[in-house]
Amino acid sequence: MAKKSVGDLSKADLEGKVVFVRADLNVPLDGSTITDDTRIRAAVPTLKYLADNGAKVVLSSHLGRPKDGPEDKFRLTPCAGRLTELLGKEVKKTDDCIGPEVEAAVKAMSNGDVLLLENVRFYKEEEKNDPEFAKKLASVADLYVNDAFGTAHRAHASTEGVTKYLSPSVAGFLLEKELTYLDGAVANPKRPFAAIVGGSKVSSKIGVIESLLQTCDKIIIGGGMIFTFYKARGAYYH
Repeated sequence: MAKKSVGDLSKADLEGKVVFVRADLNVPLDGSTITDDTRIRAAVPTLKYLADNGAKVVLSSHLGRPKDGPEDKFRLTPCAGRLTELLGKEVKKTDDCIGPEVEAAVKAMSNGDVLLLENVRFYKEEEKNDPEFAKKLASVADLYVNDAFGTAHRAHASTEGVTKYLSPSVAGFLLEKELTYLDGAVANPKRPFAAIVGGSKVSSKIGVIESLLQTCDKIIIGGGMIFTFYKARGAYYH
């Protein structure tokens, strides 16, 4: 099956349809102030394309690592404000990501509207990729767009689970651009070819590292997970 992106969808495909978009709005905050809006700005081309073609855009993201349900410091409210500025239209926000409030808000949408749902990680079912939770997320929408490149490697309810209930499921412009770049870089690399892999958890990167071992001349490990490698090699550190 050919890979499709949001650019393959026409006005006829989108007008009046509810599109569930997973973006990566996991931005750094100082209180309620966004200190770097790069990830929000990266989502704008996809959101604008959908809205300009008459879709009703339901936007989803995570923010931070809430431990046990809703935490005010991890609410997506600041992102709604910044998106309103960037898109030049009001982006409304719900206080939940599933349930009656979301259903009512989606029902009230007009073509071209953008609605931001609350942090999906307020539910533990998100990271567990719980099928029932994914079904509830998908229940308000007609089709799915994944534009969350930073979390696309994780099989969570809002990134993988919803694709079982929404068709078509396509890549957003950001995800398409990054995948095209990576495909070219990995399939036909200039030598010597080195990869720098960072992050805090080896568990979510091990598959990527194993794949890169087949093509890279060198792999440089950084971030917090370097300590896992140190420990595996019997090194002591303080």
